[in-house]
Formats: sequence, C-alpha cells, structure tokens
Amino acid sequence: LAGPVVAAAVILPKDAYLPGLDDSKRLTPAKREALFAQIEECAVAIGVGIVSAAEIDEWNIYEATKQAMAKAVAALSPSPEHLLVDAMTVPCVLPQQRLIKGDANSASIAAASIIAKVTRDRWMHELDRRYPQYGFARHMGYGTPEHLAAIRRYGVTDEHRRSFAPVREALGVQS
Repeated sequence: LAGPVVAAAVILPKDAYLPGLDDSKRLTPAKREALFAQIEECAVAIGVGIVSAAEIDEWNIYEATKQAMAKAVAALSPSPEHLLVDAMTVPCVLPQQRLIKGDANSASIAAASIIAKVTRDRWMHELDRRYPQYGFARHMGYGTPEHLAAIRRYGVTDEHRRSFAPVREALGVQS
C-alpha cells in the first residue's frame, strides 16, 4: 500500500560462488543483507530501478514493475547481451528468456531479487524514520492490520499508493 516498486538486474561472473543464494522471499533479513554485500563484491554489474508510488498510481502496478525492470537493465554497465527474466517481459530491445520461478532456477535472478528486496526494505526503513507512526519498518508498506489502522488514524502520506483500494477507501474515493 506504500512505497515504491523496486527491481534489480545483476550480471554475475561465471565462477560466482554465493553459498545460500536463494529467492529473497525464502531468506531471513539478516541472510539477505549478508548476501547483498557478497553480491555487491562479486557482481560484474548491478542495476536498480525504482518507480515511485505516484508513478504506480499513474500507470498501475504491473506497468510500474515493468518500468522499474527496464530502468534496472538500463543501469547495467556493461550492458548485457541477453536477459533472464522472472516471468515478465522487460520493455527493452535485448533478447530475453522468461523463466517461471526464475529466482529459484537462476543465480542472477536470485541475486537480483535480493538486491531489489534489500533496497526496498532500506527505503521503507527510511520512511519509518520520517513517519514513525505508520510502522513501515515492521510491515514494509503491506496491508497489515497495523498499517490499515495507522492509515485510518493518521491518514495517507505521499508514499501511499492512492490507486490501491484500502488507500482509496481511506481517502473516501470511489473506485
């Protein structure tokens, strides 16, 4: 319900050895942070794309995610020759292969998922410092009961996604 959508792209060397590398959702925050540092050390290139809550509202979450992915790929230097992508197609001219459950089947996709997740979590921790009453560091902007109660009590911030139903409802906007 709040915060940007973040995507990452990672080019790993062929001999990359990252024990414990896995889908970011299956790792603890501490393990993600440790792997983030290891990925930064060994990666040939890392690109991150961030699309704001306002842009999510303007486009929709699907299009915003694609745009974040395109930004991440564009930020890679050197540029890749081919993309391995987790399910979606990236709007760019590079040849690409979509992999279902890519973060479980590709080291570079798993690494990208960790970079994106840690980057977004850090962003949400910063929002928590700016807006401590919302509890962003605990729920990361998801629609938890705590977050919904904070929206009802304190209203919405510029970081809230106004096109998402619970936020629209809090603003009294009909869909």
